Amino acid sequence: MPIIKSAKKRVKVSSKAAIRNSKTKRSLKSAIKSFGKALTGKDSSKELNKAKSEIDKAAKKGVLHKNKAARKKSQLAKAAKASAGVTKAAAPKAKAAVKKAAPAKKAAPAKKPVAKKAAAPKKVAAKKPAAKKK
Repeated sequence: MPIIKSAKKRVKVSSKAAIRNSKTKRSLKSAIKSFGKALTGKDSSKELNKAKSEIDKAAKKGVLHKNKAARKKSQLAKAAKASAGVTKAAAPKAKAAVKKAAPAKKAAPAKKPVAKKAAAPKKVAAKKPAAKKK
């Protein structure tokens, strides 16, 4: 257990964040799985929209990196397109694409850029006259 007050606070804050992130991850995984099950049915477009929405939420909260979120959405759309145009024989391929789209560990949130301060012009100190020798 931490002894320092700030370390105790970090433990509380990080545990709350971990709970929040795990809820987001769970809802993301369930949305992707329900989309995978609905690939052969007519509800695949609704499930696709729900899955995309969950991916966007996860990316907004920093659970998924924005590029990874875009990649996952692309994979889901590709799987939906493959299953829509072909009979049930292509459904296993589409489901395999959805399995690859399962979310991974949390990426570090993006850091905000630090604004540079304008450097003030330095003032030159006036030199004192040299002391006279006697």
